[in-house]
Amino acid sequence: MITITTLDSGIRFVSESMSEVASLCVGVWVGTGSRDETPEQAGISHFLEHLLFKGTPERTAREIAEEVDAVGGDMNAYTTKEYTTFYVRALAEHVELGLDILCDILCRPALRPEEVDAERQVILEEVLMHRDEPMDVVQEQFANAMFPDHPLGREVLGEPEVIRKVTVPAIRSFFDEHYLPGNMVIAAAGDLDHELIAAGIEARFAERHGGRPPVREAPGEDVVALVVESRETEQAQLVLGVRAPDRHSADRFTLAVLNHVLGGGLSSRLFQEIREARGLAYSIGSDRSAYDDAGTLAVSVGTAPEHAHEVLDLLHTELDRLGAKGITPRELEVAKGHLRADMLLSLEDSGSRMSRIGSGLLLFGSVLSTDELLRRIAAVTADQVRTVAEYVLTGPRTLAVVGPFVESDFS
Repeated sequence: MITITTLDSGIRFVSESMSEVASLCVGVWVGTGSRDETPEQAGISHFLEHLLFKGTPERTAREIAEEVDAVGGDMNAYTTKEYTTFYVRALAEHVELGLDILCDILCRPALRPEEVDAERQVILEEVLMHRDEPMDVVQEQFANAMFPDHPLGREVLGEPEVIRKVTVPAIRSFFDEHYLPGNMVIAAAGDLDHELIAAGIEARFAERHGGRPPVREAPGEDVVALVVESRETEQAQLVLGVRAPDRHSADRFTLAVLNHVLGGGLSSRLFQEIREARGLAYSIGSDRSAYDDAGTLAVSVGTAPEHAHEVLDLLHTELDRLGAKGITPRELEVAKGHLRADMLLSLEDSGSRMSRIGSGLLLFGSVLSTDELLRRIAAVTADQVRTVAEYVLTGPRTLAVVGPFVESDFS
């Protein structure tokens, strides 16, 4: 059963009871990510993700780690373009410890200068590692091209020059502005008592009030058609994509079907044609990114440089064909079967369920039931997919390339 309560502090709390499991996963979803930073703040959300686990006035980073390890728990966090999530998963009997740690770090992070400086270097190393990986770089270049001069086009990790210079007061100011109850969802799934956890959250957030989701500006319609980063690599990394509807679109389930047929699974057109039939790539797939006010549908592939143009021609051909003719009844059946099973299998894990209900409440303002999700998947028709494919895949395309090329090679 899914239960939603808005607490006196302003926090929205959602839980899903799973009496058949021994675990409990609790997560805090902050509705701020990298797109909510100014250029001078680029990377602060990700920096804070690291820093909150460095301790509070009463807990050091080591003590937090030991407390979670001592009960066999798991603790982590991640930052995206539109939100930041912190979670603890442990046996349900340790619910009070999980709440203590999460609420403590989200209410009273120490942000000690010496720990900020130490973590600053860790993040710079993470940025360098990311920039050494062509598959990561090509995705960053694609985002920049799809959303030029907009925060959605920036890398979540931030800019090294900002990370090097950002001060503790600036980090504290960002925290005080965004990490408030009115911009938070807390989600829990597992063997739980909703009212007991709600009371525990309310008591721990007693001194924090206010806050609201950040005000956002939608990206413009312009995209950059081509971006090439020249590197002497053994493989060429290509990302070819188009703008797609945002996450609130009525077509989101239809887009999920379209994506699966295009490159979302082993039976997808691109996997079968480019890898299985022609042997031109080891890894190829498509993915949909859906934001509050924009989205993309993109194909990613790595191939030998001498095959790059052949692969690119095949990608364009398949996008053209899907845009013109849609999908077959069998492809529709396979895609819907996959999406249905994928969703049902994810319900077997308390962490996945926590993520589903937490993200649902934060990003959509509500949580669809399992039955409603299955109904919407089942309701997708081939005609709907063809209509969506026609207006999405015939839009302006963006190509990002990392490899031993220059722009004129693709002009």
